[in-house]
Amino acid sequence: MAEAQEQNSIPTGKVERAGHLVATGFKVGGNYIKHYTKKLLDGNIGKEELHQDNAKDIYDTLSNLKGSALKVAQMLSMDKGMLPKEYVDKFSMSQYSAPPLSGPLVVNTFVKTLGKTPSQLYDAFDMHASNAASIGQVHKAEKDGKKLAVKIQYPGVANSVKSDLKIVKPFAIRLVGLKEVELDKYFDEIESKLLEETDYELEIRRSIEVSKECGHFSDLLFPTYYPQLSSNRIITMDWLEGKHLRDFLATKPSQEVRDRAGQALWDFYDFQIHQLRKVHADPHPGNFLFQEYGRVAIFDFGCIKEISSFFYENYFALVDRSIYEDKERAREIFRNLEMIHPQDTEKEIVFFSELFRTMIDMFTLPFTVETFDFGNDDYFHKIYFFSENLNNIPEVKESKVGRGSRHSLYINRTYFGLYAILNELKAKVKTRYIPVSQGVEAI
Repeated sequence: MAEAQEQNSIPTGKVERAGHLVATGFKVGGNYIKHYTKKLLDGNIGKEELHQDNAKDIYDTLSNLKGSALKVAQMLSMDKGMLPKEYVDKFSMSQYSAPPLSGPLVVNTFVKTLGKTPSQLYDAFDMHASNAASIGQVHKAEKDGKKLAVKIQYPGVANSVKSDLKIVKPFAIRLVGLKEVELDKYFDEIESKLLEETDYELEIRRSIEVSKECGHFSDLLFPTYYPQLSSNRIITMDWLEGKHLRDFLATKPSQEVRDRAGQALWDFYDFQIHQLRKVHADPHPGNFLFQEYGRVAIFDFGCIKEISSFFYENYFALVDRSIYEDKERAREIFRNLEMIHPQDTEKEIVFFSELFRTMIDMFTLPFTVETFDFGNDDYFHKIYFFSENLNNIPEVKESKVGRGSRHSLYINRTYFGLYAILNELKAKVKTRYIPVSQGVEAI
């Protein structure tokens, strides 16, 4: 991890955290003034510098606030069609290298939650964080000859989830263009998942459970967890060897190794979604370590999305292209998934049905073939181009209702994150698509 300035404190009060965001808003306003002043002198100047300045100021604030505010930036960095490249590049740092907590804050967390200092619990403990992200940071430790990873949650994170999202909501309403009541269902979903991510005791139980259920995959590695050395704000697990995606790709792995790693990830998600009906819904690169021969180590099961039978059956029914031959059945599924609404006019139903079909056909293309080349950049350019232009379509801009079930939020995010990693790996993957109408037992 790149060296980062350690933090001696984190703003935890609602007013203090809001104040930091307001101050950042003034900085962003100043950046716009500077940009348009330069543009008066040079009409050909682009927005790259403006985006870079804004991204830096926003990231600097969020990385010091940590918690939900930084987590939202992390989520946005995974969707390359959502933000300009300058924001994606800067916000993606939250996956690996946010500023870590100082030693005294780390010790204080141990004393408060486990009643002992790190030196009393472990044979060795590195006070400098190996990785620092949005909700917690990781330290190396040793005990009884075992190398351990110790994840420590930042102070005030759990208590600030609701207030952080309230601060973010007005910006989201302006950005997305929805009525507040329509946006509420998505914010409720995000809030519930963020609160779960701050519950480290829940994460340990889930981590042990999912690791065991997925333990039969030979190319996947999971750590052993140690509840006796963990608390509601600390998780102790085995230290896993490997490289984060950027560092792994810098070693120039062969196509065979990249394909093996990609297949391992695809099979992992395929099994969870179709067999377990619950999924590790936080597939950002910081949660995976890649090893020399293409094996993948997986950790951080704080964000698990459980999938109801009703949502699953409707969501994956649309993968089967033949479903569109029955117009009424297709419309029924769109209604069940809240893509079209009872108050829609016939004109709106026709428009949004066609729009979502185009989107779904594009997004589910990997499921319709035996093997898919995720290194096909043309495919991803089409997806990003479609996403970038979506909000410019008049019918979309004028529609003030949220289209899509709240449950699709984290399932879509899971697939977007998985696709993005497979694209960076340039992996060719056997997708083994089977229509829902034929069952999923053979997957």
